[in-house]
Amino acid sequence: MIDTSTLDFDKAGGLIPVVVQDAATLQVLTLAYMDRAALDETLDSGEATFFSRSRGGRWRKGETSGDRLHVVSITPDCDGDALVLKIRPVGNACHLNRVSCFGEEDAPGLGRLARLEATIAERAAADPTESWTARLLAGGVKRIAQKVGEEGVETALAGVAGPDSELAAEAADLVYHLMVLLRARHMVFQDVLDVLAQRAEAARHNSGPAGT
Repeated sequence: MIDTSTLDFDKAGGLIPVVVQDAATLQVLTLAYMDRAALDETLDSGEATFFSRSRGGRWRKGETSGDRLHVVSITPDCDGDALVLKIRPVGNACHLNRVSCFGEEDAPGLGRLARLEATIAERAAADPTESWTARLLAGGVKRIAQKVGEEGVETALAGVAGPDSELAAEAADLVYHLMVLLRARHMVFQDVLDVLAQRAEAARHNSGPAGT
């Protein structure tokens, strides 16, 4: 996952600052520190373990609260003296029982799409009589695709003749139903993002003199 021999623990007196980020929403959850032993334990266990400066020793998130941070990736900066730790949180990262230590907003910006996707996945197991999402999924792919078509038309009409608030509301409905359709097809929104990334890469290669 990471070559620890390239890291510089000496610059900050044996500690490396760690930016902890939700792997799905990319929201920054907290800033912590690791010494070499904490990093080794993190790599061995797959759960974030830090060095607590206030306690003067090792601290694994969730040992008392149960709010665990499962590691997805660890990336050093260009100087090897700081880390970005992408995690899948179970519970909250902040000791004040908030999602993030940096404000109370949950999954701001485009992170809202990842939070919506997680909510749809949770609702898939709900009672269809109590959850619109579960009812949609129970109706099958054709019914969901029909709803996507309907919402697409309504979004287009709002774009032509409606106020900004109506267009935003219809676009939100369209995005929601599209993500339900992806779920019904056992796909995730990352599959869409991968296609966009591939197209961007292709456009970059074609933007030279020959492709201009």
